[in-house]
Amino acid sequence: MTTQFQCRVHTERFDENYEPANSTRLTTNFANLARGENRKENLQNAIAMIDKRFNDLANWDNPTSDRYSVNLDIVSIDLDVEGKGKFFSALECLKTSVIDKKTGKTIDGIVGNSFSSFVRDYDFSVLLLDYNKDKPEFTVPEGYGDLHGKLFKHLLASPEYKAQFKKLPVICLSVATTRTYHKTTNVHPILGVEYEQNDYSLTDAYFAKMGLKVRYFMPPKSVAPYAFYFDENADLLNDYTNIELISTIATMEAFQKIYRPEIYNANSVAGQVYKPSLTSKDYSLTKVEYDRVERTQLAVKQGKYAEEHFIKPYKALLDAWLNEK
Repeated sequence: MTTQFQCRVHTERFDENYEPANSTRLTTNFANLARGENRKENLQNAIAMIDKRFNDLANWDNPTSDRYSVNLDIVSIDLDVEGKGKFFSALECLKTSVIDKKTGKTIDGIVGNSFSSFVRDYDFSVLLLDYNKDKPEFTVPEGYGDLHGKLFKHLLASPEYKAQFKKLPVICLSVATTRTYHKTTNVHPILGVEYEQNDYSLTDAYFAKMGLKVRYFMPPKSVAPYAFYFDENADLLNDYTNIELISTIATMEAFQKIYRPEIYNANSVAGQVYKPSLTSKDYSLTKVEYDRVERTQLAVKQGKYAEEHFIKPYKALLDAWLNEK
């Protein structure tokens, strides 16, 4: 079978005036903030948090801690399965770029950051829940994540992606509350102290099918480690510049402080052995408000949207493509 898949890449600036498109997943970090009556204040506060944290980490030749500002662009990668011009929003993420106000130059950043996918919503919030509905123990269906993983690799290998971006994504997420992390002696000047865990989470396994491996680091002045997912053939510590890494840390720390304050805005720092928890009471809130319950409900709705508009209509084509050798 010769695939007729067509890709389309487009970007939109994420700033205080951003309004989510109809095709955007509303649970995505950046889109979730841009809703409701406090949308503009939410966006302004989040962007200010990102800039402050960036300057805090990029502190060399930056005595007043205001040399840099971070621009964020939403990268949307759409897929046309039949090659007939009908595109489905396959992946979305953020691309950072850094403005050096001292030199006037714009420094390229990293693609990745707030990675999102309708198919991932389907897998986690529809398929997985349905599969385990009447089972006494939680299990994962055979081939779970295979389609999403192959789609991800296909889109990143496309000429359309390569024409716009020089490097593969780095995706930074919260660590899993179901796992325990152990502090190591390895310390990177930007990423910070490395943590390890030997029992990979469902998310770790899911991202492995996307061709991504994971390392866990707690950056300087952070209170908990993050999971950094990057290409299995890449070197996270040497393939990306300090500025690129700082742009990702600053962006994702702001979002995680907003969405996971129990972990990333906690009043105590992760210790030698760390097990993250969303039931902790010892944390502070940011000035940015969001509705966690609504966000969970939206994930289910978005998963069903993917099922109706992508999984079911193209099932035969997708199955045949997935089984190609």
